[in-house]
Amino acid sequence: MQAIIKYYGRVLMKTLLITGGAGFIGTNTVDYFASAGWKVIVLDNLSRKGSAENLFWLQSNKEYSFDFLQLDICDKDAIDQVFLDYKISALIHLAGQVAVTSSVIDPHNDFTINIYGTFNLLEAVRRFSPETVFINASTNKVYGELDYLEIIESEERYDFNSNIIGINEDISLDFHSPYGCSKGSADQYVLDYARTYSLNTTSFRQSCIYGPRQFGSEDQGWISWFIYAVLTNKEISIYGDGKQVRDVLYVDDLIRAYDMAINNPDIIKGQTFNIGGGITNSISLLEFLNILSNHMNKDIPFSFKDVRPGDQKVYISDTNKLYNKLGWKPKITSHEGIKLILDWTENNLNSK
Repeated sequence: MQAIIKYYGRVLMKTLLITGGAGFIGTNTVDYFASAGWKVIVLDNLSRKGSAENLFWLQSNKEYSFDFLQLDICDKDAIDQVFLDYKISALIHLAGQVAVTSSVIDPHNDFTINIYGTFNLLEAVRRFSPETVFINASTNKVYGELDYLEIIESEERYDFNSNIIGINEDISLDFHSPYGCSKGSADQYVLDYARTYSLNTTSFRQSCIYGPRQFGSEDQGWISWFIYAVLTNKEISIYGDGKQVRDVLYVDDLIRAYDMAINNPDIIKGQTFNIGGGITNSISLLEFLNILSNHMNKDIPFSFKDVRPGDQKVYISDTNKLYNKLGWKPKITSHEGIKLILDWTENNLNSK
């Protein structure tokens, strides 16, 4: 990672803007880049559960500093001013409405944050900082339910048939749920701004990301939520039959990919990348609860509820494009990562 550049003989620190920087992924991203010597600007409106605690944790670190801006990405004038005040080398866009269920309840709010907010950032880059490397956190939900693919059912999980190792970037888009529509629209805006305005924009279509500083809920962040629920004896509900499969990725591996992308703008420009743990780190809800039960040496009670709209029976990322373009592949296995997040949650119960 190169955190400095030379400008007319002077050495300048490179500046990274992280929207949603007090969220789960954002907090870990701030910690990574600030520790590496970047000048980091954290932009967050602190509306999400746990964001104030995450910000306090970041501000308590004595090894680095950062600028914090309590702003909303939907405030166009405020976003423009950020780009007038700072020379931004890179932007990692993590702010957004992140839950499918919340999007169904309040689609207008989902639309405003995920589409209009992203558009404000793109326009600010286009008008004031066209050299900025722009990484957009998109989602696997842009591919819809994938119900046209052949699915194999076993006792504890669903799988694609043997001809499919995962979903690659050539699979047709199919937006389901307001959340899928808003994130998918933002995803396409990001790509088109590379095509139309030659900006250094890319979308990472992320699968299930987990790790420390995640304050999960039933709506989003299921690994964190299940662990927290077990530790505090809360009721666990599984929506569907529990055989749904996701490829899970520890947050440190995701951030390494962000770093690689920032340092290779010519490669990532106008590209999409599917990113997750891949087939070797794919796990069903039932399998996860069994692993958790073994780690904790206790039975875990749960109940079943109706499946949620737009839920995929199987989603596994084919990450070959990231490997071929940037040499990236995950390092932390699902079993290692689950033990890490279990240990972190046990040590930080009072933060939830």
